[in-house]
Amino acid sequence: MPQSLSSIYVHITFSTKNRISLLKDDEINASLYNFLGGICKEMKCNPIQIGGHTDHIHILCLLGRETTIAKLVENLKKRSSLWIKDFGNNYQKFYWQEGYGAFSVNSTETDKVINYILNQKEHHRKWTFQDEYRAFLHKYNVKYDEQYVWD
Repeated sequence: MPQSLSSIYVHITFSTKNRISLLKDDEINASLYNFLGGICKEMKCNPIQIGGHTDHIHILCLLGRETTIAKLVENLKKRSSLWIKDFGNNYQKFYWQEGYGAFSVNSTETDKVINYILNQKEHHRKWTFQDEYRAFLHKYNVKYDEQYVWD
């Protein structure tokens, strides 16, 4: 086949270090989501929806065929953590957690994930990030050891 084609939707999520609620300002969050989307575009990973809550981020994107998930997340976290520190003293100690979750999404279910990301505030009135993340791990049959997930 002379042409390389792919269509891989991925839902990425990661939290602030120690799940500290530093993402409370809607204006900064909107700028952060745009910044993350710009990084995705630079890496040829089309951002579909980006959002989050006070202590974590969700990104739905179409993975570029030459980009690994690990490289994408590394760039997203490294560059955004440096970028957000310019917003003042409240963000000088801003860091992302070391790990992340990345889950494949069927192209017929992207609307569900988009709505899920858009409704984070409502969703987190009932669930913590830890509960949400465990649910993803169970849904996608990811084996994990609880003691290593949060530290």
